[in-house]
Amino acid sequence: MKAKELRELSIEELKEKHKQYKEELFNLRFQNAVGQLSNLSKINETKKTIAKILTVITEKEMGIDRSGARR
Repeated sequence: MKAKELRELSIEELKEKHKQYKEELFNLRFQNAVGQLSNLSKINETKKTIAKILTVITEKEMGIDRSGARR
């Protein structure tokens, strides 16, 4: 998911997405532990998406727009 798409969501929606991706990451790690995961890059992709979500949440809470300037 791209950061531009994330910035269009509300904080509540972002928190819900964060919860969904955390669950997905848990499931991917579990699949990896039992040897069922064939695409290991999916774990890193999910972690990066979680980081993007948390970054956008922080930006919105601090009132920072995309360019880095405060509103």
